[in-house]
Amino acid sequence: MPNRYSRFESQPLPSQFAHARVARRTAIQAGSISLLGLGMNHVAGLRALADEASASKPISHKSVIYIFLSGGLTQHDSFDPKPEAPDIIRGEFAPIATRTPGVQVCEHLPMLAARSQKWAMVRSLTHPYSDHSTGHHVMLTGRTERPIGFDGNRPTPNDFPAIASVVNGVVRPVNNLPPAAVLPEKLIHVTGRTIPGQFAGQMGWPLDPWFIEASQFRDSKYIHGAFPQYGFQRWEGANNPPDYVFEAPRLELPQGVLQRRFDGRLQLLSTLDRQRRQLDEAAEIGEFDRYRQSAVSLLSSGGVHKALDVQSAPAAAQDRYGRNSFGWSLLMARQLVEAGVSLVQVNLGNNESWDTHEKSFPNLRDFLLPPTDRAVSALMDDLDERGLLNDTLIVMAGEFGRTPKVFTFPGAISKLPGRDHWGAVQSVFFAGGGVKGGAVVGSSDRIGAYPAADPQRPENMAATIYESLGLPRTIVWKDRLDRPHHVYHGDPIAGLS
Repeated sequence: MPNRYSRFESQPLPSQFAHARVARRTAIQAGSISLLGLGMNHVAGLRALADEASASKPISHKSVIYIFLSGGLTQHDSFDPKPEAPDIIRGEFAPIATRTPGVQVCEHLPMLAARSQKWAMVRSLTHPYSDHSTGHHVMLTGRTERPIGFDGNRPTPNDFPAIASVVNGVVRPVNNLPPAAVLPEKLIHVTGRTIPGQFAGQMGWPLDPWFIEASQFRDSKYIHGAFPQYGFQRWEGANNPPDYVFEAPRLELPQGVLQRRFDGRLQLLSTLDRQRRQLDEAAEIGEFDRYRQSAVSLLSSGGVHKALDVQSAPAAAQDRYGRNSFGWSLLMARQLVEAGVSLVQVNLGNNESWDTHEKSFPNLRDFLLPPTDRAVSALMDDLDERGLLNDTLIVMAGEFGRTPKVFTFPGAISKLPGRDHWGAVQSVFFAGGGVKGGAVVGSSDRIGAYPAADPQRPENMAATIYESLGLPRTIVWKDRLDRPHHVYHGDPIAGLS
């Protein structure tokens, strides 16, 4: 069987999606192909048998679920406790033993502690930035260097491509699905600032990941909400707010288009197609063409609808993961991986909700750590029971760690203390994908401030993701001027497998 990636080592970027193969009846029910702006080069595919597109079973493939904790997970109060440090460093939480001798984690991660044979951690990942925007860019792209013209207030075309976009550009689609997806929403600050690092940047917008907006809950009254768990200032509670909705957008178009209208639209499209042939030679048109093909595939695939529908999952499964954005997001990620998506990035927390400057310990104890502990444990168990864990790498990280010192910030609304931003060291969680359970790579110093042994960089984390997907070290992506760009910018983390 040929290497599924070898052609990208020396050739330009591939077409992202094969021509859609959808029954003519399906296209009619969808409101006709003209609603998607399709050209005549799609008609043969649209007239093919529907079962060739929507009834195919998932095939075994390598995949990654990247859980991103926007705001920055505190290493001291999660995977790198410092019980021997002074109170001002140690914090309020006690460590507990895991199933791995000598390895301890925070007392509020009991389910993960009981499953340490399934996961490993890196306690020494480091980069030099302690502002949110740069930290996001670094950890979402796997590139430590700032790109030329970097703007922390908005994404730019010069940004390095997100890991998800690189996967979109070099991994072949499975079952006509986009190779990379991000859920349950884009990372947008409550001020309206779109966080850089999430997009294709230098690769060009057509390789932006597939954003699945499922948690449509950006209301200013829920400032900093890791919805539905809590909001820093204006709302707190363990239950979903009454107006909370978690639902992926429905991928369907109006039904009821009659046969003669369908044929008439095909004739009109044929006429328009002749008039735009010269334009179709332009690169931008070709890129947009891939989006239209993608849209048809998504509209016609019953498997996609099922993968996005977590509300119809068995009640026991929803309870297992948790009926909240943490649980539903990871359940959807598992369903998408099973359907054929190669990389799913899950943004757990809205508006930098892990940014625990104040009330750190109550917020972590009551609202953040428990749903994460439950949902990530359920994800590992579910993948394992389905025989998918060995082929699915789980990575969990934030944009940076937190300061060793606990203190009350000047001007804080609450007088309860927290920790500030800290890029110098953080703990990163790994599971599945051949990871050796119980492994601990690297260490931080006695107060959790800097790496003490085996420091790792974001480039090493990204390389671990790419290697888990089976990408060769020589692989490149090519820009619009046909210039090659390396995918790997570091070595995979040794000691994880």
